[in-house]
Amino acid sequence: MDRKDDIKALQERMKRLGLAVIIMTEKLPSKRAANVISAQIVRSGTSPGANYRAACRARSKAEFIAKMGIVEEEMDETLYWLEVLVEARFLSAVDAEPLSKEGNELLSIVVASIQTARKSPSR
Repeated sequence: MDRKDDIKALQERMKRLGLAVIIMTEKLPSKRAANVISAQIVRSGTSPGANYRAACRARSKAEFIAKMGIVEEEMDETLYWLEVLVEARFLSAVDAEPLSKEGNELLSIVVASIQTARKSPSR
């Protein structure tokens, strides 16, 4: 795989995670708190994909790092809301596990990308 293929694959993974979050929220109970958390996790769960696409079009190293920082924050927020959904018993740990696993893997990739970008010479 070359760099463009890696970028495309990561964009696709982030989009799939966002879609999985949307689908998961449709199965949550129709309770006030679940609805509020659902709205939050849909926003944070779809944001990494959109912001990663923007980062890939960054005009400078600094812009790339800033946009990837947003991706990192939103992915971490998504993982937080998944934990809350499980602990509030709106979502089973079994149902949350695949989303958490993929979110953590993507978060690790994003953090590594930021660290690499910070160490590399300006583009």
